[in-house]
Amino acid sequence: MSEVRKGSEAPFTPEQEATIAALEADLAEQLEAKPRRLAHSLSVGHEAERLARVYGADPYLARLAGILHDWEKAVPDAELVDVARELGIDFEDDLEDVAPLIHGYVAARTLPARYPWLQPEVLQAIERHTIGAADMTPLDMVLFVADGIEPTRGDIPALVAQRELVGKVELEELWWRAFRDTILYVVETGRHLYPGTVTIYNEVAARLS
Repeated sequence: MSEVRKGSEAPFTPEQEATIAALEADLAEQLEAKPRRLAHSLSVGHEAERLARVYGADPYLARLAGILHDWEKAVPDAELVDVARELGIDFEDDLEDVAPLIHGYVAARTLPARYPWLQPEVLQAIERHTIGAADMTPLDMVLFVADGIEPTRGDIPALVAQRELVGKVELEELWWRAFRDTILYVVETGRHLYPGTVTIYNEVAARLS
């Protein structure tokens, strides 16, 4: 398959650059106690922008989503579970069992109070970046993939293989590979597999078969 090249190389406007710088500064304060998480989040922002430029998604919105996707990781899981309950977030599963997955859902509901101008598609991508959905948009898929393959994640074989596919396969195929690799990782490490993940897998597998 020939390389996929759909994106624009147009630079950000001065206003967009200023917004990015402001969000990165805010994130540095939010994650001050978690320097590795901060480095990861900033890296995801750059990786999401790069993927968006390759695949024709909006690179500015991708950069914003990448910067903010782990905003609520500043909160311990136990507290995050309490916040999720207060917000009425229902996974139809024990929230303690899916605690590592809920930060995106919480952030999508709390960030608008601080940044009321954030676009709905950015908030949706943030919400979906841990679990995915059967109807992922290009921005959703860009953030999901970027979260896994950004450089600070290291050279895990599955991630190396995904990185090598960038620009060589369509975005949905790349996301589907990342999604399936995530499930394999959960199973191989004996962790709790969220039942909703199985539902998403079956719906997408049926559509792509």
